[in-house]
Amino acid sequence: MNKSLKLSLVLISILLFSCSKQLDWQTTVASPDDNVKVEFKLTEEGEPTYLVTYKNKEVIKTSTLGGFDLKDMASIKDNFEITNATTSNFSEVWEMPWGEQTKVENNYKELKIELQEKADLKRKLTIVFRVYNDGLGFRYAFPEQENLSEVLITDENTQFNLTGNHTVWWAPGDWDIYEHLYNTTKFTEIDALSKVNYPNIAQSYIPQNAVNTPVTMKTSEGLYLSFHEASLVDYSEMTLKIDKENLAMNSELVGSERTGYKVKRAVPFHTPWRTLQIAKKAGDLIESKLIVNLNEPNKLSDISWFKPTKYTGIWWELHLGKSTWGMASGKHGATTVNTKAFIDFSAKNNIGAVLVEGWNNGWDPNEGGFDYVTPYPDYDIKEVVRYGKEKGVEIIMHHETFGNVENYIKQQDTAYALMQSLGIHSVKTGYVGKLMPKGEYHHGQFMVNHYNNTIEKAAKYQVAINAHEPIKDTGLRRTYPNTISREGLRGQEYNAWDSQGGNPPEYLSIVAFTRMLAGPIDYTPGIFDIKFDKWKKDNQVNTTIAQQLALYVVIYGPVQMAADLMENYEGNPAFQFIKDVGVDWQTTKVLNGEIGDFVTIARKQKKSENWFVGGITDENAREMELKFDFLSPDTTYEAIIYEDGKDAHWNENPTAINIRKMEISNKSNLKVKLAPGGGFAISIIKK
Repeated sequence: MNKSLKLSLVLISILLFSCSKQLDWQTTVASPDDNVKVEFKLTEEGEPTYLVTYKNKEVIKTSTLGGFDLKDMASIKDNFEITNATTSNFSEVWEMPWGEQTKVENNYKELKIELQEKADLKRKLTIVFRVYNDGLGFRYAFPEQENLSEVLITDENTQFNLTGNHTVWWAPGDWDIYEHLYNTTKFTEIDALSKVNYPNIAQSYIPQNAVNTPVTMKTSEGLYLSFHEASLVDYSEMTLKIDKENLAMNSELVGSERTGYKVKRAVPFHTPWRTLQIAKKAGDLIESKLIVNLNEPNKLSDISWFKPTKYTGIWWELHLGKSTWGMASGKHGATTVNTKAFIDFSAKNNIGAVLVEGWNNGWDPNEGGFDYVTPYPDYDIKEVVRYGKEKGVEIIMHHETFGNVENYIKQQDTAYALMQSLGIHSVKTGYVGKLMPKGEYHHGQFMVNHYNNTIEKAAKYQVAINAHEPIKDTGLRRTYPNTISREGLRGQEYNAWDSQGGNPPEYLSIVAFTRMLAGPIDYTPGIFDIKFDKWKKDNQVNTTIAQQLALYVVIYGPVQMAADLMENYEGNPAFQFIKDVGVDWQTTKVLNGEIGDFVTIARKQKKSENWFVGGITDENAREMELKFDFLSPDTTYEAIIYEDGKDAHWNENPTAINIRKMEISNKSNLKVKLAPGGGFAISIIKK
């Protein structure tokens, strides 16, 4: 054989080997139980796509990936080839320092696809899928490379092609605030632009027909889906644009009028995870830990200084108009005398902390902005803290900004140092109003970084953050457990503000399957004076008192407020449940639920054999039969049941409540009746 023929055969062999290698990349990955599968493909144009199936039926039809529009540079979207593809398995059990449960199983299979453009700059992009039994997450990574050192992203074009016109529970894709009611419609009926004008919203910007996440759906086959994101760090929030004609959602990042781009990142970096939870039962969405599992492990060496707790405080009276945040009105609420009264009440009733809003200079317009270390003259902060320590009650600090983020950043170290010197370990932050610097939105990259930087800075001073008007929760509580709770929804205060109706009876039975999937909520339950006619005759809470009790179990948060005025608790036997109920849990079980209709959740208190159960319904009365098979066998418990009274009704008779006791075991059953807008709460105490 001559040399030229040998060389030709070698070249042909290399070519065939290269082609076969390209074709043989493993581009499919399945969950550990093999039910959830992701298939990755490149189109003929070299555009990345993916397909998701559950039990061999499509959940997400073939959808495009990785289309990044860039400022001053050609988009990264196609002309790719696969340069490498690897799969791996991962399994661990990690512990929550506080949370809905103690131990979390993190078990997934991963597919990593490395791509490179065939021509021009030959830019590189990596797409990583992690597939769990309860769904999946995927993200994009820009590896270190010669021809790309920085990107200015004007949008990310991730696509979710749905398999049908699903029922959707959604809130508008507002760039500035999450305080909208949820809507229940078919996918093709989503109209976010018609949901802008709510009373009492300080700022709102909805530029197009898009929804915020988590957005939850139910297919015609009865499968539940929820779309969200995890580990939102140094990036802009993702909303989802609605394409009704094609039954698709496309990612739309929150922008910035100040910069002209949506994300600025130096290479290498990766995006947040785009997530999809998949469940056969609605309650399985609540029990899923996919979002926290997609976050980095705990980076704080010690978090023992924070303890989950119930709290009272100077808050609800401000919304009722009994007192005010500032002093100019002559009705200042945050006085030393008033705070001490709350401390005494909390100490007497097994409540560990008191929130004080309106304590510092800046609430009145003529005071020149907030000062986070200078109290008003009638509030002796050192004396209040001393008195609280004497009574075993902590003070929760409050930092409102009115959107002046620059002012807050300048004072954070001084403010947190004051807290540390006083032994105050948690603060409720607030960002009401349009932002300074101008041109930024609450959910853009600038504010994502501010919220996250605040968490990291606060940790250095042993301070935990409960953020109001926040960025959405994406599971970062795993990485930084001092991010304890946040608002991020239309809270209880709207019942005091909105004379058009407040939060309707169905609202929280939607929240449990939407907003709560993201993480803990500071909803401030426990309003006993449902009508509050003494203060605002045109306003009320649209639940029964029994549902207000149930919310301490149903709506999870490691800080839970007994929100009503002290005088409304005194002498009311229903208050015993608030005194008894836990805030930190060993185990959580969802006993039943349908989105927007009802939900019942049982939680076992950490370091205890006691359980607490809460159930709520919408505007419809219901009867439920509960099984207690989650209790320990061969054990007797006393159940104290707080249920709607015979004629209870959220509007006609909201305070009617029946309290009874019975002995139960894990073989017991119980029938409970829920009034319209009602609920029930059960303390289960080991005998």
